[in-house]
Amino acid sequence: MEDLAQNIARKVVEDTKYFTAIVGLIGVVVGALLTILGKIVTDCLTRRAEKKRDEPRRTLLKQMLKDKRFPDGWRRLETLMHVIGADGATTKHLLLEIGARGSEDGQDLWGLAEDHPFKETR
Repeated sequence: MEDLAQNIARKVVEDTKYFTAIVGLIGVVVGALLTILGKIVTDCLTRRAEKKRDEPRRTLLKQMLKDKRFPDGWRRLETLMHVIGADGATTKHLLLEIGARGSEDGQDLWGLAEDHPFKETR
């Protein structure tokens, strides 16, 4: 009878170790998946907030580049940056998003590509 009790106790201990390992593994997998999912959701929300924040900037840039007071349609990057309150890299990124391009003569001027098509050379 004592041997039977010891065998049962040993079996319970072995089963407990096995189930503990399985539960631990499941916990690690679930934790990793939740971390990845949390990162994806955070990135999506951040991008959405940036897009929403930058929409007024894009609108303002387009208004500035279509301003009739500047008949040649070119505006200085420094002015565009100052008006929208952004650095050079952000301003250039937004300008490209709205379909603007830089001038070809090396000056820091920007205009809408539709108003300043590239000239064909043959």
